[in-house]
Amino acid sequence: MLLLLPPSEGKTPAPDGAAPLDLAALAHPELTTQRDLVLDALAAASARPDATTILGVSEGLADEVARNTGLRTAPTAPAAQVYTGVLYAAAGLAHLDGPAARRAQESVRIFSGLWGAVAPGDRIPAYRLSMGVTLPDVGPLARAWKPALASALDGRAAGDVVVDCRSATYVAAWRPEVSGADAADWVEVRVLREVDGKRSVVSHNAKHTRGVLAGHLLRREAEPTSAEEVLKATQELVGTVLLTEIGSGRDQTLIEVSLLDGRARGPRTLELVLA
Repeated sequence: MLLLLPPSEGKTPAPDGAAPLDLAALAHPELTTQRDLVLDALAAASARPDATTILGVSEGLADEVARNTGLRTAPTAPAAQVYTGVLYAAAGLAHLDGPAARRAQESVRIFSGLWGAVAPGDRIPAYRLSMGVTLPDVGPLARAWKPALASALDGRAAGDVVVDCRSATYVAAWRPEVSGADAADWVEVRVLREVDGKRSVVSHNAKHTRGVLAGHLLRREAEPTSAEEVLKATQELVGTVLLTEIGSGRDQTLIEVSLLDGRARGPRTLELVLA
């Protein structure tokens, strides 16, 4: 299994005195040249007066943007601790141990506009950069990362199942091959909510649900190796309360899971329905 996650918008800085960045120690060292390029371009852009505009963030995040200028010497922590937010809290990625932690290091890849893709144990500093940014001297990041990520991940995904929890912004940087010698069994995860018999796509709660699914797949005794096995593993959660809504206090229970055929050269869809 190859489990693809988006980064979180918020990042938790590593404690002062922690080891600085070592690009060569990150997963997929073949990405080092591109990481170097983006890192330098980000530092230069973040030092400009219009840095928040370039990076597409509010002025209230100016301090986080300024931190981008010193990332090479900033303290680092495992990516599973730096990335925080709804999905990561639900997955419990930072608290895995034993076989689950080893499986996560081998199987989980967190996509990033700065690093391309990293493993949960890779030590990184907190930063501010989205894959949707057009960075001076680099260009649109999703397009800039495509060749390097294809080289790093096509072979890893070949013949395996790819469980994709990313947003469209990050899918644009790398799409698994679904035909030919490098074909993968690509499955995107979609979350719906049923109210009074009507179903609609959900957003915020979808992050939590994808996190629960990610944690479940990593903690199981057997790792799925096909879309059908992912479906069976997810069906183990049917009838489980996956979240309780803040405010209303209403429980959201997984009531149905299905695997839908995809478009030509696109993913199949693992659909989770909450009610």
